[in-house]
Amino acid sequence: MSDRHHLLVHGGTFAAVGDGGDISGVGGARGTGSPDGLFVRDARHLSRWQLTVDGAVPEPLAPVTGGDTARCVLVPRGGRQEPPACTIFREQAVGDGAFIESLRVTSNRPVPTTVRLAVTADADFTDQFELRSDHRTYTKIGATRSRQVLDDGVEFAYSRGEWRSCTTVTADPAPDGVEETGTGARRLVWTLELEPQGTAELMLRVMARPHGDKRALRVPASPSALNTQLLALEGEFVEGVSFPTGWPELAASCARGLADLASLQVPATGPDGEELRVPAAGAPWFLTLLGRDALLTSLFTLPYRPRLAAATLPALAATQATETDVDSVAQPGKIVHEVRHGELAHFRQVPYGRYYGSVDATPLFLILLGAYVEQTGDAALARRLEPNARAAIGWMLDHGGLTSRGYLIYRADQGGLANQNWKDSPGAICHADGTRATGPVTAAGAQGYAYDALRRTAWVARTVWEDETYAALLEQAAADLRDRFQQDFWMRDESFPALALDGEGRQVNALASDAGHLLWSGLLDKEYGEVVGRRLLEPDFFSGWGVRTLAAGQAAYHPLSYHRGSVWPHDNALITLGLARYGLHDEARTVAHALVEAATATGHRLPEVIAGYGRDTHAEPVPYPHACVRESRSAAAPLALLTAVGGA
Repeated sequence: MSDRHHLLVHGGTFAAVGDGGDISGVGGARGTGSPDGLFVRDARHLSRWQLTVDGAVPEPLAPVTGGDTARCVLVPRGGRQEPPACTIFREQAVGDGAFIESLRVTSNRPVPTTVRLAVTADADFTDQFELRSDHRTYTKIGATRSRQVLDDGVEFAYSRGEWRSCTTVTADPAPDGVEETGTGARRLVWTLELEPQGTAELMLRVMARPHGDKRALRVPASPSALNTQLLALEGEFVEGVSFPTGWPELAASCARGLADLASLQVPATGPDGEELRVPAAGAPWFLTLLGRDALLTSLFTLPYRPRLAAATLPALAATQATETDVDSVAQPGKIVHEVRHGELAHFRQVPYGRYYGSVDATPLFLILLGAYVEQTGDAALARRLEPNARAAIGWMLDHGGLTSRGYLIYRADQGGLANQNWKDSPGAICHADGTRATGPVTAAGAQGYAYDALRRTAWVARTVWEDETYAALLEQAAADLRDRFQQDFWMRDESFPALALDGEGRQVNALASDAGHLLWSGLLDKEYGEVVGRRLLEPDFFSGWGVRTLAAGQAAYHPLSYHRGSVWPHDNALITLGLARYGLHDEARTVAHALVEAATATGHRLPEVIAGYGRDTHAEPVPYPHACVRESRSAAAPLALLTAVGGA
C-alpha cells in the first residue's frame, strides 16, 4: 500500500486510512493503487470519512503510525504568532463489521473557545473488484442508494434487485445537525463550547451490514476496548509457542506472524453448518478464504497451532465441488480456490463466488489432512472427511488428469485465471526467453504436491480407514508419477527440472523457484535433489533476501514482476523445508537467515512479496509495489523456518 495508507484489520473487516485518519475515497480508483475505505465482505462500506475543524482539514502533528489501532494528533492551521486554538487526539479501530473512532478535542487557550467540528461521511458500496486496475467495467442495472438521517447520525443504504446492504453511523453525543453536501455525502456537525484549557470527547461508531448478514451485531464501546480484545486474541495465538532463545530475530518474526494471523481469521462454515474461523489470504485485496493460501498457512503453523488446520479442512470440505460448472471451473471432488461474498460474485458478474481455478488446492488439502492426523493423532477428523478425501483423490485421477495424462494439468480460464498453479499471473509460466507456455499446462510444483498427496492419503487409508487395497493403489500411483516426472521434466543440460510442460509435452525451460517445492514434496531422487538445492543458492537465484521466483539473467526475468523474479516468503519457506528434507542444512540456514533479516528490516513482519533486487544493490529489501500488507502465508513463514532449522 501507499505510505499514505494505514491498514487496520480484524477478521473479515479492514479499513485503510490516511496519515490524519481520513478516508478520501480517491485511493483505489483505477490505476491509483490500493483502496482506502472501510471494507466488509468485499464491499466498501465507508468511502468517505473526513474531519474538519472550523471548516478546514486539520494538519497531522503526529501522523498515524502502524499498529492495531490508528492514533494521530491533529491541529488546525496556526503559526508562531497565533498557535492552534485546539488539539485533536484521534483514535480509530476496526471490529467485526465495525469502525470505531474517538475524538478528544482539547482547547489550548486560557479563555472559553468555540470549535465547530464536522465529519463528512459517505458509503458507495463499491465492490472490491471494481477498484482493481484491470480496466474492467461492470453494469449495475437498477442499483439505488439512499440516505436517512437518524437521531444520532445517518444511515446509508444500497439495493439492487434482492441485494441489500447498509452502513449506519452513530455518534455520542449526537450531532447538532446532519447537512447535505451536494455529492451524496452527509456532514455530521457539532458546535463545541470549550472551557479554558477544557476538553470535549466524541465517540463515532460505524456498523456495516453486508447483504445476507443477519447477526445481532454489537458495536464495541471504544477503540481502546476493541484494541484490548484484539491484543487478547493475539496473545492467545502466541501463548505456549516455544520461540528460539538463541535467535531473537526469528522469535520476534514468529511472534509477529502469529499476532497477524490472529487478526486475519475470517468466518467460514463447516459441512454440518458449524461456525469456523479460518486464515484469510491477506489484506487488502484477499481478505477471504483462498484454498491454497489457507492450506499452506495451516501447514506452516501445524506444529504450533494445529487448530488452524482443524478449521481449514472442514471449511474446504464444505465448499468442495460436487458437480461440473464451466464458469467456476468446478469439477466433482475439486477443492475451492477462492470464495467471495460481494455483489459482483452474487450476480455472477465475476466467477469468484466459489471459484475452483486451482490445480494445486486439491492435493494440498490431502497433504494437510495427512499431516494433521500424523501431527495430532486426531483420527476422528480423518474419518469424518473420508468421503471428501476420496473425492479429492478421484478428482486428481479423473478430471485432474493423472490417469489420462499422467500428470495434473490445467487449461487457461478465459473469464478467470490463465494460470492455476501458485504462480497465477499472466505470463508467469514461461520459457527462459519469456515466451508463454501454450495449451494445457503441466506445472512442476503441482506434480510434487500430487505425489505427496497420494503418499499421505495412502498412509491415512491404511492407518485410519483400514483400507489396504486403496492404500496400495495410491502408493503405486505415487511411484509411477515419480518415475514419469524425472524422465519428462529433468533438463539434462541445466541439471534442473523444467518449470512446466506445455500442451505438446515440451519442457518449459525457465529456471524457477518451483524446483524447491519438489524438494519439499520429496519428488526428486536424492542426487537430483541435492543438485537442485545447491543450485537455488547460486547468485542468479539467491538475492540475499531469499530465492527469486525466476533466476536472474534469463530474458523473462524482471525484479518487479509478480512471479518472474521477485522473492516470496512463503515460496522460500517451502524451499527451506525442502532443503532440510534433503539434508542441505547449511543451505536451509542461509535462506532462513536471509528471510529473518528481511523481516527484521520491516518491523519483523514479512510482506507478501519482495522485489528481486540483490542485497548488493540495496542494503534493505525493496518492497514490491502492490503487495498485500498482511498476508497469511508470509505471516506463517517464520514458523516454517523454525520447523526447518530450529533456532540455528
